[in-house]
Amino acid sequence: MIARLTLVELATGEQEIRKSRFIAVAGPVADEAAAKDFIAAQSDPAANHNCWAWRLGQNYRFNDDGEPGGTAGKPILAAIDGQGLDRVAVVVTRWFGGILLGSGGLIRAYGGTAALCLREAGKVALIETVSGTATCGFSELTRLQARLGALPAVQVDVQAFTDTGAILSVTAPKSEAGGVDRLLADLTSGRSAVRWNQ
Repeated sequence: MIARLTLVELATGEQEIRKSRFIAVAGPVADEAAAKDFIAAQSDPAANHNCWAWRLGQNYRFNDDGEPGGTAGKPILAAIDGQGLDRVAVVVTRWFGGILLGSGGLIRAYGGTAALCLREAGKVALIETVSGTATCGFSELTRLQARLGALPAVQVDVQAFTDTGAILSVTAPKSEAGGVDRLLADLTSGRSAVRWNQ
């Protein structure tokens, strides 16, 4: 399985191509609303074109913003996909310099500026997580929090207290959910299990 990556933070890249200035800004996005907000925030209304693309798992969108169809948004998306990135949005802004670049030149300019920006960006592995809840008695609470909290990338919080114990909120990497279940069952002698959200 190929590891998916996302960006750690905002990244930028800039090129001047035949007197036109291209600036790419890329950043991590959690969902479609965040991607739209990112695009709105990074677009410069004074520029000639603000072309963009984003990918969120199997969902993606791109826009040529007035450039000839397929010459800007698709190459930006190709740059995202070419580096195995997910949950990423990129805006490439162009200030026209007076020299026409032609379709091939535009594809290279937009895709190349996006790729330049993404190559320099800090990346981190994207780990798919699952969340759920578990109940436990007061006598088991401290031990459960300590043992589950000691697991890398597992987060355990008390969601609520009941008459007999607590309801815990558990978030874990999807690949480790089975191990969390077994540990919880072992620590409570089978009295507790995580109900994972679908």
